[in-house]
Amino acid sequence: MTAVKTRRIGRRFPDYGWSWPTGGLDQLLKAALLADDAAARHAAARWLSENDIDQASFREHRLLAAISDRFGKELAGHPAYPRLVGLQKMLWTKSRMAMREAEPALLAMVEAGCKVMLIKGASRIAVNASAQRGRVAHDIDILVRPRDMQTAFDVLRERDWQIATGVSPQYLKTRLASLRSMNFFKGNFGDIDLHQLAYDGSQQSAEDDLAIWQRALPAEFSNVAVVVPSAADRMTLAIGHGGLDAHTHSDWLVDCAVAIRGGDVDWDVFLDVVARRGIEAAAAVALTYLALEIGVEVPEAVLARVVGMADSTGLSRWSAMLQAKPRTDFGRLVWLSRGFAKQLRLKRKSGRLRQEPAARAWRGKTASHVPQAARLPPVFSQGISCPKTEGEMMLDIVVRVSVPPVRRRIEMEINAGDDHVARLRTMVISRSGRERLLHFRGRVRLDGERETLTLEARPSRQFRQWDDARAVAAYGALPFQLISAVFSPPR
Repeated sequence: MTAVKTRRIGRRFPDYGWSWPTGGLDQLLKAALLADDAAARHAAARWLSENDIDQASFREHRLLAAISDRFGKELAGHPAYPRLVGLQKMLWTKSRMAMREAEPALLAMVEAGCKVMLIKGASRIAVNASAQRGRVAHDIDILVRPRDMQTAFDVLRERDWQIATGVSPQYLKTRLASLRSMNFFKGNFGDIDLHQLAYDGSQQSAEDDLAIWQRALPAEFSNVAVVVPSAADRMTLAIGHGGLDAHTHSDWLVDCAVAIRGGDVDWDVFLDVVARRGIEAAAAVALTYLALEIGVEVPEAVLARVVGMADSTGLSRWSAMLQAKPRTDFGRLVWLSRGFAKQLRLKRKSGRLRQEPAARAWRGKTASHVPQAARLPPVFSQGISCPKTEGEMMLDIVVRVSVPPVRRRIEMEINAGDDHVARLRTMVISRSGRERLLHFRGRVRLDGERETLTLEARPSRQFRQWDDARAVAAYGALPFQLISAVFSPPR
């Protein structure tokens, strides 16, 4: 690669230095990453003197864990040292518990024939087990090939892992081919993000979706044989995910620095993936900060090439920089601009890989003609008898629901055993909290043999524990009384 001098990087928008970490976040990153121990220790001591660990955010917790792992008792003279040690032990314990909860499921996937790739924080721990003291991994991100998605999904469901969204397993099972990822949890600590594509929908590359598997390296995670991305892929994945979230989790920069200092990065692969995934501006922000502020030894030709690639992306780099800028630096104008940039990205990305079957929900309306029905205790699930008819039919459903005094969605589904039939949804804007009669209408296909469909209430999202009354009111499944369910021929 021809040696090229990197141009000067400015701190004003629209140059990449504008999106670098600043203030306390910059201090923590320098404490974790500066090669000079004395300078890094000074940055750590300064942050600890100017901030209260008890008020720190989870983003800061993740970096504090890395700092505690780096310096250990060298910070023992600081008044905040006992809290720092306690924080690291708590985070390490949670990570260990998450790993322990995930291990049987990962092993079952491998035994069922799935090739499991660990990505993000879990991949760094698989590469170097000692990293778990300083790298928080409360959720385990795994990537499987699309052909293994059904198997991995079944393994998790068979072992009582709960889907984090409120939809049923039947609903998700019909849409596995159209989802990039989904989150599952189990118990107090189990948390697995199951991916079939490694990158965000706005960073698509069919060729690289295959190549990432070809470059993968064997590893071991909690005694389970897995694979991890190559060093170049670990960097591009960190940049691809971290560059979109305004430094919500800034230890992705630590992951990049660790990969570079490991000396195993194939820079030609790195540059190729950056171009294929369209993450040039995010890569320029990350590498210029690591090289120019932290002193990580990024090859000069690589740094110049990344900056040149980003410069040539035109106005799209403005959007990338707005999404990379730390949230703590947001003013009102930046908030508005970033929101607009994010909406453009969401519009560009393909939320579904392919849509099968069509997923249009039945939208509920206030019922106008309500059949007379005795008041019965509300239920969360009730059967609907099917006519002995084969083919498409219209189904009109009227339900009575008592809505809490909050603005929220009402979610219901119609399922038949393991098969999903329809999703029913409506939005309640008013906070009056009154009883509502809702009418849903849609098409169903009958086979002439099925005797019953099941109407069930669904939460709009899941929680590990439903002991918060406000969460239950805002998101919990709402019991209902089925007033009527009438089948009729389609018009």
